[in-house]
Amino acid sequence: MLLFFILGLLVHFVFFASIFDIYFTSPLVHGMTPQFTSLPPPARRLVLFVADGLRADSLYELDENGDSRAPFIRNIIMHEGSWGISHTRVPTESRPGHVALIAGFYEDVSAVAKGWKENPVEFDSLLNESKYTWGWGSPDILSMFAKDVSGDHVFIHTYDADDEDFGAHDVTKLDTWVFDNVKEFFRAARNNQSLFSKLNEEKIVFFLHLLGIDTNGHAHRPSSREYKDNIKIVDAGIKEMVSMFKHFYGNDGKTAFVFTADHGMTDWGVHGAGHPSETLTPFVTWGAGIKYPQNVSTQQFEDAFLKEWKLENWKRQDINQADIAPLMASLIGVPFPLNSVGILPLDYLNNTDLFKAESIFTNAIQILEQFKVKMTQKKEVTLSFLFTPFKLLSESKQHNILRKARSYIKQRKYDEAKPSRLLQYSFVAIGVLVAFFLLIQAYPWTYYIYCLLPVPIWYAVLREFQVIQDLVASLLSCPPSHFVGYLLVSTLGIEVLVLSFFYRYMLTAGLIAFAGWPFITQLWTRAKRTSLNWIFFSLLLAVFPLMPVVGRKPDISLVMTAGLLVLLLSLFVVASLTKRKDSFVNEELPLHLLQMLSMVLSMYVVYSTDNSLLKKQGLPLINQIISWIILASSFVLPLLSPPILFERLFSILLSLMSTYILLSRGYEALFPLVLSCLMFAWIHMEQETLQQSGVSCKQKVNSIQFIYNTDLTQLRQLCLDDIRRAFFLVFFLVTAFFGTGNIASVNSFDVTSVYCFLTVFSPFIMGALMMWKILIPFVLVMCAFEAVQLTTQLSSKGLFLMVLVISDIMALHFFFLVRDYGSWLDIGTRYGIYSHKISEKCSEKK
Repeated sequence: MLLFFILGLLVHFVFFASIFDIYFTSPLVHGMTPQFTSLPPPARRLVLFVADGLRADSLYELDENGDSRAPFIRNIIMHEGSWGISHTRVPTESRPGHVALIAGFYEDVSAVAKGWKENPVEFDSLLNESKYTWGWGSPDILSMFAKDVSGDHVFIHTYDADDEDFGAHDVTKLDTWVFDNVKEFFRAARNNQSLFSKLNEEKIVFFLHLLGIDTNGHAHRPSSREYKDNIKIVDAGIKEMVSMFKHFYGNDGKTAFVFTADHGMTDWGVHGAGHPSETLTPFVTWGAGIKYPQNVSTQQFEDAFLKEWKLENWKRQDINQADIAPLMASLIGVPFPLNSVGILPLDYLNNTDLFKAESIFTNAIQILEQFKVKMTQKKEVTLSFLFTPFKLLSESKQHNILRKARSYIKQRKYDEAKPSRLLQYSFVAIGVLVAFFLLIQAYPWTYYIYCLLPVPIWYAVLREFQVIQDLVASLLSCPPSHFVGYLLVSTLGIEVLVLSFFYRYMLTAGLIAFAGWPFITQLWTRAKRTSLNWIFFSLLLAVFPLMPVVGRKPDISLVMTAGLLVLLLSLFVVASLTKRKDSFVNEELPLHLLQMLSMVLSMYVVYSTDNSLLKKQGLPLINQIISWIILASSFVLPLLSPPILFERLFSILLSLMSTYILLSRGYEALFPLVLSCLMFAWIHMEQETLQQSGVSCKQKVNSIQFIYNTDLTQLRQLCLDDIRRAFFLVFFLVTAFFGTGNIASVNSFDVTSVYCFLTVFSPFIMGALMMWKILIPFVLVMCAFEAVQLTTQLSSKGLFLMVLVISDIMALHFFFLVRDYGSWLDIGTRYGIYSHKISEKCSEKK
């Protein structure tokens, strides 16, 4: 049995890993030849300002007094340069956003499996192609572009990572640090001949990464005074930087400036998905090689932004984020980044038609080079009769297009198988053919596992042909109406589970249907009190999937309410146990009081931390210490409780709720409590159901112990109710995961939920805490089902098989829904659902 279990897990984990290996591999190719135009560029140097997390509307709109928050940038728009909206792509995170800006390609899908802070594979960028680059800002961003550059020509200056503190009194210091260090850098350059010489070279880049706006947005929301005041500080800082650059270079007119953002931010202070507030960012550029403002009378845009921003008379030129990289490369005359897919936005260039034509021609060749390398690589590992070239870009058509384009430029036309020995041999032959097919196409070794693993599995299935035949005969012997009824109910239940991954309100529909369970059985008449508890908590839990996943506002009062309810429930349980057990006061009461004290401390920490952060006094150290102690103790205290089923379950609930309270910011604090109450009702309902069916239960719920070893001779045969129990388990696991959020994307969770533990930016610790918050309801469900298994004398092997069948049927839906594009929320919703199925199987320890 153990071997069967291990093999089953191994098979599912292999196919789970196959999704990463097949769908989420890097699309980047290497081996292209750098492409650049031989014509002299308009600028000798480029200054790139990136205001992390700045929304387009927050910059361009006027305040309540009709004044601009960024008067210097607005003056640039009206008198010196060109502007528009930069359309970013999902995922709207800092790393992919900066890669798109500086390297010209959008998110590498292999990053979902290989990294967060750094791109998973080496890539070329504008900074790498420059002669020299100096950068100031966040270590998370700058180090990414300095890591694998060819040569020692990219110099970065960063502040300490601990300075990225969401709870700091004034996070604008992240931006003023950049401006101050740039000024000091240029002051020092006048006394450093070597540095002064480098600064006067051509093809150089200055990169100023400004993180304050993003940090203020996360901590206080984009509508806050802190976020808006930070924009004013950035605007004033840029004005000072521009003046300093012009003065240092003697107003030679050879400096190009670009101001933009990597992504925006939602009203509730997060980013990562595809809401317009996250994908619409400002783009303003001026200086050498850039067109001056163009006054227009009308502009055709579907949105109403121009009127709202009072910019109707200045030509707006929107741009895709990846197009910024070729624009910057063109301005200073460096090769286009090799992996760039950006298209040079000619309307921004103030240059001759010849320069524009040569530049866009070079841009086209650079993109075509990637296509040719990719096609060559694919052709080398594919059988000739299986390889089909892209007809619209065959070699002859490529040469024809390039020849015509070059000709137009010269002419100055710039605008143009049964179980037997035979079965065994057959499957061996199939395996050999599959392996040979993979070998000649030079596929990686992992593909052999994916393709060959089904061969022995199907061989084992077909060897049990007699069992399959008996199963079919048993189904056919059932009355047609019963068979069709069971089939329809089973199909409907599984489809509801599948739809719940995409439409959370399907969980509400399912829970409402569960509330009607006592009425279609004899439970309502036999156990009315237990049935009422089941109905009440089913309907109460059904409310949570209807609550908002993202964009919800913090409500500490609800967190306090959840804590008080847990304390009241604890007092009731203590009073009940005191009356029932004489030894409770001396042996078990201290542990319960300690756990209640832990709950009180959790409530205090949440309340005082929230007040401290509102006053901008940061996270109190004592609160932080208490939070980590409560988290650590939650893993130990339940083990000290008596092994009696009810008392152990309640001890687990108290410990986990203390931690969950610390990680909650609103209504979700009530979710584990309601879920646990429903789980207690479920345990009693299942025991009543078993008694109703005539199966004797030797022990009551209040006396069964978790260490109780079930007598194998007492394990009963599976029945239809066991299928329902397996389905309930899967349904409650899905509800536990998606009841208050979506595990596919951190965009669904507020980073402020971990502020009781830390406020200094630490993605892995924060991610681990939020993941534990997601897993707590899951643990509660699994503990409850362990109790159901004990009370109903259910075979763990039979349970595992039923859960496996239900999960695999669901997985068949999801395999066809895997996608490798979109935001992490879009990708994760489809990828995460299969990983969730695997986690269900892993949770079945027996």
